[in-house]
Amino acid sequence: MDGTVLVADDDRTIRTVLTQALTRAGCKVHATSSMVTLLRWIEEGKGDLVISDVVMPDGNGLQALPAIARQRPGLPVIIISAQNTIVTAIQAAEAEAYDYLPKPFDLPDLMKRAARALDIRQRKSAQPPGPVAKPRQIEGDLPLVGRTQSMQALYRLVARVMNADLPVLITGESGTGKSLVARAIHDFSDRRSQPYVTAQLADMKAMDGPASLLARAKGGTLVFDEIADFDDEAQGRIVRMFDAMPEPGPRIIATSQADLSERLESGRLRKDLYFRLGGVTLSVPALRDRVEDIPLLADHFLARASRDGQGEKRLSPEGMELIRTYPWPGNVRQLENTFRRLAVTAPEAEITRSEVEMALAGQTAEPPRAADGEKLSTSVARHLNRYFGLHGGVLPPPGLYDRILHEIEVPLIEIALDATAGNQAKCADLLGINRNTLRKKITDLDIRVTRRRKLM
Repeated sequence: MDGTVLVADDDRTIRTVLTQALTRAGCKVHATSSMVTLLRWIEEGKGDLVISDVVMPDGNGLQALPAIARQRPGLPVIIISAQNTIVTAIQAAEAEAYDYLPKPFDLPDLMKRAARALDIRQRKSAQPPGPVAKPRQIEGDLPLVGRTQSMQALYRLVARVMNADLPVLITGESGTGKSLVARAIHDFSDRRSQPYVTAQLADMKAMDGPASLLARAKGGTLVFDEIADFDDEAQGRIVRMFDAMPEPGPRIIATSQADLSERLESGRLRKDLYFRLGGVTLSVPALRDRVEDIPLLADHFLARASRDGQGEKRLSPEGMELIRTYPWPGNVRQLENTFRRLAVTAPEAEITRSEVEMALAGQTAEPPRAADGEKLSTSVARHLNRYFGLHGGVLPPPGLYDRILHEIEVPLIEIALDATAGNQAKCADLLGINRNTLRKKITDLDIRVTRRRKLM
């Protein structure tokens, strides 16, 4: 790597780590905790790359992007932020940030992105200044929160497609937030001032159903909710509506919790409809597949309850451990409803484990199962196809092999440890690996081991 990098972050540790890593890579580094200082450096012509936090003591990294673009057209800016929401990702995309990474970030990943940015900067001559988009102050309280790779990839893809004229298909289990994603695409797009219309099966049964929907949607967004539930007649009417779509017509979005490829193979979904809807496919991950986001969501829902007058509540460490290990078959919707209940019923500021257990009592704890007889390889293949699909035709970041092995290895060891009551010797024998190897993996993967008596 070659070039000068300007680092702006109010966290001294982050500044130190980035300075050391970038210096070792061959870069010159100027680091500051002040947005004013960063802007002065840029005005003076310093820097080939900027890495900036969003919230600073004397400014905002996102809000500074238009000024940076006017002062130094073509200067790449990587935004890093602890605000791990879809709003932050979209604002960064709107302001034409070179890239966006959530905190805590993966240092090797950030270094690779920085290297690419510097390389592009060196090969590309600065473009003449043009109109610079000012990031909108987007207000919202959507529970689209998450720092996991799957959610961040989803955010980036939403940001790229929200103003495209392509149909969008949003898939995911019930309660994952498909409708929220559809709403976010509309609310953050250029169509936000136009109507947002949701079409149900009953709307397509009426004689003037398609025409009425188009008249209501105008140039806004038309959403077909749970498209797999539409019968063959309704599907045919949707296809004909596509063929007669006026110009300009509404943006088409469809949602589905069903496996559309299976419906397609069984003949329950028309091929011509499937291919018309599949301009871009967004897959919303199940909550059990992004356990690291559960504490963030819990804090989000408790903060919302506090703003609604329910008082400030926090989750005890034991309560937090329980919600992390619970499978949440109802996904984010179930989590949200649980915390709504806890915000009202918990008598003290700290919500205990027993109160969480009471709130979960009677709720099904068994997660959705794969189809009977499905091989592990089939499940993994489906996951990988969705993962690649989230990147919208762009290759995922390098290091995919190790990331996928990590995703499989962690639950394998955790489940094996649970099955052997935390006995590492038995677990190592079960897995067929050396005990020292198992211990090293437990340490490296930060796996919690709890010894207990195994009840047979």
